[in-house]
Amino acid sequence: MTVGASLSERLLSGDPRAIARAISLVEDESPDGAALIGQIFPQTGRAYLVGITGPPGAGKSTLVDRVITELRKAGRTVGVLAVDPTSPFSGGAILGDRVRMQTHAEDPGVFIRSMATRGHLGGLARTTAEAAIILDAAGYDFVIIETVGVGQDEVDIVRTADVSVVTMVPGTGDEVQALKAGIMEIADIFVVNKADREGADRAAASIEMMLSLDDAMSEGWRAPVMRTEATTGRGVAELIDMIDRFREQSADTLGARRRARAEWRLREILGRRFMQHLEQHVLAPSEFGDWLDRIAAREIDPYAAAATVMGRALGERVSTPPLTVDHVGIAVADVEASLKFFTGVLGLVADEPQDVKGQNTRVRFVNTGDAKLELVESLAPDSPIGKFIAARGPGLHHVALRVSDIHEAMARVVKAGVRMIDQVPRRGAHGSLIAFVHPGDTHGVLVELKQPKSPAEVA
Repeated sequence: MTVGASLSERLLSGDPRAIARAISLVEDESPDGAALIGQIFPQTGRAYLVGITGPPGAGKSTLVDRVITELRKAGRTVGVLAVDPTSPFSGGAILGDRVRMQTHAEDPGVFIRSMATRGHLGGLARTTAEAAIILDAAGYDFVIIETVGVGQDEVDIVRTADVSVVTMVPGTGDEVQALKAGIMEIADIFVVNKADREGADRAAASIEMMLSLDDAMSEGWRAPVMRTEATTGRGVAELIDMIDRFREQSADTLGARRRARAEWRLREILGRRFMQHLEQHVLAPSEFGDWLDRIAAREIDPYAAAATVMGRALGERVSTPPLTVDHVGIAVADVEASLKFFTGVLGLVADEPQDVKGQNTRVRFVNTGDAKLELVESLAPDSPIGKFIAARGPGLHHVALRVSDIHEAMARVVKAGVRMIDQVPRRGAHGSLIAFVHPGDTHGVLVELKQPKSPAEVA
């Protein structure tokens, strides 16, 4: 469906069906949903967003139901986004929260929508912010966002709501959860719900004690600790009064809070869109998994992989390490005899000998500074080095260039129309990955691409 002006106009007029359709579009993360947000965004910013979070069993849904009742008594319209766990069968929300709010189902001044987390952490669905924008544009005075109820790590609400209400329940150890830094720092208002239970006063006192120990809370707004009984409605009117008081006192900082919220949301959207661009337009269908396999195999580190992929995505505008000469390969008839000149006469130091079985050669590297000399002896007449010596005699065999990512380097060579002798990298000396470029395309110079085994060797 192409989003036309009709849907946005119906949404702005408060049509419940248009609101429901619009939220479905943004939940599906479709281009139509993004286009719709662009159409209605200038008409938003008037609703006040109230976040209600807390552990499972704290009575959040019942509390929200009572808050709706009190707000409607005052003639205020209310939109509710109840974030529920995701159904393992349908992928949608388990509609427990909406069931508890059925008393408002026929009220035209109330709109209630359950949203599935769909695996998103932090207590909210990924598109909760967009759904709140839709309810804001539809003209609701308050938008209440009830989080899924996952515990002390449920802190995304502070990046979404204008006021964060943290709901606790006595007698189950939840007062201890309130002492954790994350949940402590996001609360603008604490609510001890089910205050008729034994331990309610102790839970409230524990929170008050921690607030008094935090000197940073002494300036400006200090989160109050409210007591409510959501099942009877006791204390709910006072909670709404406190929300209004917070709204009044934080009016000067509301703009800064919404700007910080916009920054977090923009960064999150950019990150998600960049990954979608990589997967759809830059990487081959299975290439992302290949990168993971190579990282797990320690063939490349995550930072080098990210730099390479970003370089491709941004047209090589990301700086990459320059190619350097790793070594110069010299074909010799006898490694040990040839080594006497470099070590005995010139005083250079050589590495231990190593047989490269896949190539039937014996090599010794002579250290000359940044680049090395590789003396290569054939162990079989039909080896590449054996054939080279038979045809040309001992002498310069190849130049090896050190690369941080041999797969990326090979892809660059092939893209330029240059042939590779090796279609896939193979193991060379010291566990490195190597691949040779065809000398017919390098004017007779045999070029080896070499990716050392470990970052220590690269250095």
